[in-house]
Amino acid sequence: MQYLSPVDASFLRMESKRTPMHVGGMLTFKLPDNAPPDFLRDLLQHMRSTPFMPHPFDCRLARGRMSRLAPAWVKADIDIDYHIRHSALPYPGGERELGVLVARLHSHPLDLSRPLWECHIIEGLENRRFAIYFKAHHCAIDGVGGMKMVRSWLTEDPTDMNGPGRLSNAIQDQEPPPPRSWKTRLGRPFKVAGHQIRTLPELIKVLREMSAPGLEGGTRAALSTPRSLLNQPISQQRRLGTQLLDLKRVKAISSATGTTVNDVSLAICGSAIRRYLLENGALPEKSLLASVPVALPRPEGKGGNAVAGFVCPFGTDQTDPLKRLQRINRVTTVTKQQLLSLSPTALEQFTLMGLSPLLLGQMAGVLSKVPPFFNVTVSNVVASRVPLYLRGAQLEAMYPMSILFDGYALNITLVGYVDRVAVGFTGCRDALPSLQKLAVYTGEALKEMEEALAAAMPASAAPKKKARAKS
Repeated sequence: MQYLSPVDASFLRMESKRTPMHVGGMLTFKLPDNAPPDFLRDLLQHMRSTPFMPHPFDCRLARGRMSRLAPAWVKADIDIDYHIRHSALPYPGGERELGVLVARLHSHPLDLSRPLWECHIIEGLENRRFAIYFKAHHCAIDGVGGMKMVRSWLTEDPTDMNGPGRLSNAIQDQEPPPPRSWKTRLGRPFKVAGHQIRTLPELIKVLREMSAPGLEGGTRAALSTPRSLLNQPISQQRRLGTQLLDLKRVKAISSATGTTVNDVSLAICGSAIRRYLLENGALPEKSLLASVPVALPRPEGKGGNAVAGFVCPFGTDQTDPLKRLQRINRVTTVTKQQLLSLSPTALEQFTLMGLSPLLLGQMAGVLSKVPPFFNVTVSNVVASRVPLYLRGAQLEAMYPMSILFDGYALNITLVGYVDRVAVGFTGCRDALPSLQKLAVYTGEALKEMEEALAAAMPASAAPKKKARAKS
């Protein structure tokens, strides 16, 4: 038996019919040129016969009186035909049909009595392509862990026909630890509590810094978050919006402005949200706030969540895209430094402090009625800088899908892959009926930022045209 960490257990306790706490991803592949007609049948048979899921997906949640108080993983027998499923789109399956199917699959909660994952192989996508949709509970994995797991299924070698490979699971292969004495088991909570008490001064110091006057993000900003169209009660059903951005263009803006790729991504999303709310006559006077997760170092073979987060303004009250970007950069630079100065224990306490109001509000059914602590969550992860393959089929794109809290109808996740950034918008179907508009506006916001940057550059810094050679 392995107990869930306090952060992992929080995501489990927030599970409800309207707010299933699973994350997912939609991967699209191009069939290899020499693919036989039974390529997908062979892939399905291989996945059903080869253990490719890491710990804790070989486990289920323990049952019993203490399980709600202290959730834990126990070994489980895997019903592989339940977890790996096969779907087909009506020919020829387009992006819209694929998006509708995946949004429907993402709307249904996982069965908490089984290992907390599903994998769907989807055939019939136009232009000799297929897709894989995968979902797993957030109590078992976070975004970075999910990327690492998917990366382990794939290979950089287009001739490798063996994937997804059998995992050598370090946790799984270990001998079970010897039973602990009652003295050791009773003493552990006091030891942990003592360690947490010793880290309180550094946590308090950073919280004071984050609430200092003049810093636009942090705890001070979270206490005055404007309510928006994006912050309303949600239903169980989801929508998916997708967009692909040219990574080279994003990096060019980052380099020219002295900001990070993540800053540029936040500014692009802020611009798209501003336009969306303006069209709906629902743009607050104050800037909307983004909750921005930050990946933390993760021990090899460890599942669960290794993440902290902070609040950053989107700059939706700002018309100038470059001023919006610089404003975001000021907050992210300072806040990341503050977070990374904390010890691992203090970071876990910080994360729990951020989750606690969401946890208590959602469990009590009042989260959508209290003032929001932020408006939208925006995550940014990297999948791979080089092309990846699954049994010779090249991965084209990976579109992420995430969780929604009650009262928070939109989540944005970005995944960098080779030379593009896939932007996934997960929204409540009833609260945000025109979700794909946000995806379209994201692409147009990138162009808008490029034009603003070109207009702001002095003539001497602009690229010079080459003179024509005389004949």
